[in-house]
Amino acid sequence: MSKTSDFPYLHGFTETEQERLRSQAEFAEYNIFQNINFSTSKNVLEVGCGVGAQTEILLRRFPKTHVTGVDLNEKQLDAAKKFLNSKNEFKGRYDFQLMSGADLKFGPNTFDGAYLCWILEHVPNPAQVLSEVRRVLRPGSEIVVTEVMNSSFFLDPYSPNVWKYWMAFNDYQYDHAGDPFVGAKLGNLLTQVGYQQVRTEVKTWHFDNRQPAQRKQAIHYWTDLLLSAADQLVKEKYVDAEVVAKTKEELDKVSNDPNAVFLYSFMQAKALVYF
Repeated sequence: MSKTSDFPYLHGFTETEQERLRSQAEFAEYNIFQNINFSTSKNVLEVGCGVGAQTEILLRRFPKTHVTGVDLNEKQLDAAKKFLNSKNEFKGRYDFQLMSGADLKFGPNTFDGAYLCWILEHVPNPAQVLSEVRRVLRPGSEIVVTEVMNSSFFLDPYSPNVWKYWMAFNDYQYDHAGDPFVGAKLGNLLTQVGYQQVRTEVKTWHFDNRQPAQRKQAIHYWTDLLLSAADQLVKEKYVDAEVVAKTKEELDKVSNDPNAVFLYSFMQAKALVYF
């Protein structure tokens, strides 16, 4: 199993980042969970559960479901346990284990559903993870995978330092064996490792003058996401402190522009397991 120190998670594992992940899950819940239905699944596997932010949503939306979350980071798992332990209504319905999604310590037919969200972008071999998940699912089970397509990001007015920072953000993932565009490849990946009835859907946040409040919220959310990586990008010389400062200025300016436009699309794939 890879050590936490070997895992190049761009955003780090601070308490501030853990809180950002919970806020991110709340912001994205409506878009992500439209048309997801685990109501008949008794045991769902969540790969890359992190701080338990998505776990909480799964438990809340599907009250008859037990969720087993696996993650490579002990600090994240400790935060997940603390977060879920504070919610008595979920007692006995979740379990967290330190484990790699590429080497699951479960036997075949253990789960009847699987959920992955914003995880494959960070792993060196997404096909191996998807294959391992397929191995532990029962026949007829559904997998739901939600992933980034970072080429879709659009912001107006034009903000040159934001673009420079964004390219560095994506370059970092590529250089550390991740894939910031993996969402567009989910159909191929799921088909290649043996899933059937593979379906993909592009989901989009697009805000302009018609939704000023939502637009401002989206830009603030994206500002937090981008700048959570600033220390690491500066440390490894992908950007310098001046670019970070100017990126902050540009994002603040856009968030207050009465004619700003924000757009970002991501991919959600669903597939079934047959044997």
